[in-house]
Amino acid sequence: MSIERIFQTPEYRFKNLKDYHFQSHYIVIDNMQMHYVDEGVANAKPLLLLHGVPAWSYLYRHVIKKIAETGIRVIAPDLIGFGRSDKPAKTVDHTYQAHVDWINYLITKLNLKNIILFCHDWGSLIGLRIAASKPNLFLGIIVSNGILPTGEQKIHPKFKIWKVFAHCSPFIPVDRIIESGTLRKLTKEERRAYRAPFPSSGYKSGIRALPCLVPVSPDDPESEVNKNAWETLTKFGKPFLTIFSSKDPITRGADEYMQKRIPGAIGQNHITLEAGHFIQEDRPEELADIIIRFIKKIG
Repeated sequence: MSIERIFQTPEYRFKNLKDYHFQSHYIVIDNMQMHYVDEGVANAKPLLLLHGVPAWSYLYRHVIKKIAETGIRVIAPDLIGFGRSDKPAKTVDHTYQAHVDWINYLITKLNLKNIILFCHDWGSLIGLRIAASKPNLFLGIIVSNGILPTGEQKIHPKFKIWKVFAHCSPFIPVDRIIESGTLRKLTKEERRAYRAPFPSSGYKSGIRALPCLVPVSPDDPESEVNKNAWETLTKFGKPFLTIFSSKDPITRGADEYMQKRIPGAIGQNHITLEAGHFIQEDRPEELADIIIRFIKKIG
């Protein structure tokens, strides 16, 4: 994939971020740097954390710390266009398949196997498609406030508003968007951290592009790809857990939909927590505990 113009967020933007003191790692793909956090025991089974829009691995800071301390290996990439990863200047440089390919490359480059996947928001669109194409790489899956859409699911009006806003608004206040999806107020330091990857509007092509790439109609070409992926997911018998929020109207019901269709969801202790869309901000300690129990149960 040839991308002509790429932005790289200056390193000083990430200095002294509260509760985010992880070593940075990078791989290079399509002439872009993808950043990822890699904490815990190197030879342990990897937990892969995939974020959504407009977040980055900072969203998982408390979860990473607590889980890595138990000896589990935790890998949290920043999607291309987000966080410390490089950012294509044009929205057309972002495609659904490109984001799948970029995370697929990370998995291959790091030689990840026996993966436990935790995916949230757009991370679910990416992670579940990858899991469907390579189910043997995964030991278990946790989905939080997300789904693999096929254009057949009912779209909440709030998502339609978000889609138009992301595409058309000249000003995208990233920290306020994150806070609109939490039940608590972010601190000044946290707000700065969420703004950090985006010094100006030119860095925000990913935020503008991805909401418009969600397949919301059956005739979307990506809907067909995801329908094919569901053929595999409906045979996925490994542990599959949903952890959803009580205060997220956009993804409400997606957990029950997956529980009914994915065999590995049978008998799992599916959970709904009192939280906004960004459950990692509202309930990080409980979320980490649930993930740890899930991984220990897999063995």
